[in-house]
Formats: sequence, structure tokens, C-alpha cells
Amino acid sequence: MKDRIIRGRAVILRDGDGNIYNNIDTDQIYHNNYLAITDISLMGQYAFGNLKGHENFHKTAQKGDIIIAGRNFGAGSSRQQAVDCFTALGISLILCESIGAIYKRNAINSGFPMICCEDILKLAAAKTGVIKDGDTIEVNIETGAIQKIENGKATAIGKAAPFSNVQLDIYETGSLFSFVPPLN
Repeated sequence: MKDRIIRGRAVILRDGDGNIYNNIDTDQIYHNNYLAITDISLMGQYAFGNLKGHENFHKTAQKGDIIIAGRNFGAGSSRQQAVDCFTALGISLILCESIGAIYKRNAINSGFPMICCEDILKLAAAKTGVIKDGDTIEVNIETGAIQKIENGKATAIGKAAPFSNVQLDIYETGSLFSFVPPLN
């Protein structure tokens, strides 16, 4: 059974003005120049390669990181590589205000955890937010509880929309294809 409480370092995606990025599309996540790459282990180096200010994301990303973004994360095309590049880097979760519909379906089908929190822009605001870049946070994908970990102590700071039962089942089995038994 996979962990339903995901803990990691917060990596907040901000624009040049310090605001949390909204409307990050799949071309900014994984540029179409690299769509011919089919080996997932090679995809991580291109994550956010077309997102201004984050072109070198793959060099600073750490296994277990939790990416924080704003509204409409993953808008645009249905390219699976825009999900798989985070798997390649070992990103543990994407926490955002909302997710593009096709991107969300691709993430769920791949067993990659993404969760929405309507207050994330406030929680991670540059000057007033309780989540700062590099903080350790944990998200319970079953209940939606978000906590900040400081000095070994967990403090409740917010709530996200928990996974549905189907999403939990797919996540725990690894992917939709692992969840569905093969045909005879």
C-alpha cells in the first residue's frame, strides 16, 4: 500500500513578479520539441523547460518535492509526457488551485498524485503565506489535510479536496492499466 500522507519539500512556482503561476500549460511543462522521447527516465530533464524562470527546474528538483502552483495547472494538450516528466524526477505531488481536465485525467490514469486546494494562492502567497519555498509540508490525499512540519512538529494549515475512492485505488495500484485486470 502506498502512503496516503505525502511529505516533501515545497517548491512554489512563481513568475518574475513573485506571484504564483496560474495557467501553466502542457507546452510550458513539457515542450513539444521533446515528444519523440519515449523513455520516461529521460523526460525529467525537460520539465518546465519552457516556463519562464524555471527552465533549469530539473537541476534543482529533489526526489519527494511537492510542486505548488495556482489555477488551471496543465491546461492545453493531452501530452502524457507532461505528467511523466515529474515521475522521472521523483516529484511526489502537485498541489494547485485547479487542474486542467485532460491533464488531471492523465495524472490519475498514471497514478501520479495531484490534489486541488482552493486556498493555495493564499497559503503560499509570497509575503503573507504560511508555506514558503523549501518548507516541509505533508498532504493527506485521503482526507485532504495539509500540514506544515517545523522542528518535527506538524501544524494544520489547510485543506485540499481529497482523492475519490477510484483515484485512491488507481494511485495505490500504480496506474489505471495496473488496476484493470488483463483480458483473457
